[in-house]
Amino acid sequence: MGHTAVIAGATGLIGGELIRCLLEDPFYDRVVALVRKETSWTHEKLVQVVTDYDELEAVVKDYLPGSYVFCCLGTTIKKAGSKEQFRKVDYEYPMLLGKLAFQYGAVDYLIVTAMGANAGSAIFYNQVKGEIEEGLGKLRLPSLQIFRPSLLLGDRQEVRLGERFGAAVSRVITPIMIGGLRKYKPIKAETVAKAMLKSSKNSNKGTRIYESNQIEELVK
Repeated sequence: MGHTAVIAGATGLIGGELIRCLLEDPFYDRVVALVRKETSWTHEKLVQVVTDYDELEAVVKDYLPGSYVFCCLGTTIKKAGSKEQFRKVDYEYPMLLGKLAFQYGAVDYLIVTAMGANAGSAIFYNQVKGEIEEGLGKLRLPSLQIFRPSLLLGDRQEVRLGERFGAAVSRVITPIMIGGLRKYKPIKAETVAKAMLKSSKNSNKGTRIYESNQIEELVK
């Protein structure tokens, strides 16, 4: 008997890689992608569920029992337009999905946050990422897996100049990032996706946090 994966943020950098991994892996026989509008993707295992998250429970509840929930939602303040909209995408929606995952009996919740996530941070981005980690941790989910990648490498649909600059710099400094500096090395979005897939197939319970270097180790 196969398993169901529910993925939020499927059209993003990591989400797109994860969709491909999930569809190719025989462990999952149904992949439910929560999307803002239907995409051109076609696959016998793929179910596209269109939602703006305002009525999320109604459209996703039937897929959640016994499922593995992957949350790859994320934006920037610039793209969101305001701190309030950023918080909605990076905190409110993942938190709502987590509550529904617990309510309807999902077996695992896997989320991408960020290196430096800290609810007490003076940096708004890191603060919100830390708050969602803390919020999900209070839900008593049977399994919560948190992935904190560093600078992501991959082809985004939108241009992020800061990430492009960081990627260029990383080519120079990555060879000397060893020991305690390893977790700051840039990481491919494909690597994060593969790590999430592999970790979802383990039977561990409780909360686990993977820093960027540990994400790399998961796929070796």
